[in-house]
Amino acid sequence: MPTLVNRMNDSPRPNPLLEVLIAVVIPAVILMKLSGPDQLGAVPALMLALAFPLGWGARDLLRRRKVNLFAAIGLVSVLLTGGIGLLELDAQWLAVKEAAVPGLIGLAIILSTRTRYPLIRVLLYNPTIIDVDRVHEQLAARGTASLFETRLLRATWMLGGTFFFSAAMNYFLATWIVVSPAGSAAFNEELGRLTLLSYPMIALPATAMMMLVLYYLARGIRALTGLKLVDVLQTAKG
Repeated sequence: MPTLVNRMNDSPRPNPLLEVLIAVVIPAVILMKLSGPDQLGAVPALMLALAFPLGWGARDLLRRRKVNLFAAIGLVSVLLTGGIGLLELDAQWLAVKEAAVPGLIGLAIILSTRTRYPLIRVLLYNPTIIDVDRVHEQLAARGTASLFETRLLRATWMLGGTFFFSAAMNYFLATWIVVSPAGSAAFNEELGRLTLLSYPMIALPATAMMMLVLYYLARGIRALTGLKLVDVLQTAKG
């Protein structure tokens, strides 16, 4: 149900623990504990559970006063999950949706290398994380700009690979855990377990892989500019 949503811009970042609580823990508990006929019921419990990540994502978009592509993808993902449950579609569609969202992001990252605006410059190599202007100055001074572009291209493929990993794991987990008919209490309970397991088994490893890509870029910057990591990371300066 939840997806990795990147919010790298100038506005304050929300508390990550609060995000996990609202987008993962609370919906999962609702789905697993309140879906039975003696509680809220399957459909009301699903709607209530989806209201938390949907409301949180909408609030985030409104606060920033601009559309963030990855936040919007997260909202669409939640709506698709709700649609599958409410329309009682085959549970296989949930697995397809879970794999399609990160898979399409990974594909977009790879295809963006053919454009003037590679997505790696939005996700990792951007001014909110790295002092891009200073890096470019040193690359130009040393004549290593073309070598860095090659490294950036490799990092783009590595970054796309992290999303393909997420897509494959999402599909495997969804087909393994969610086997009951959509719209049933059992479907909701399985969706809740999927939500809880997706973070330690998918989101955390994928995040670690993204950090390795960032480290790969940082090592390239150091080798090609002579600047240390603390000299170019914006967080290290703050």
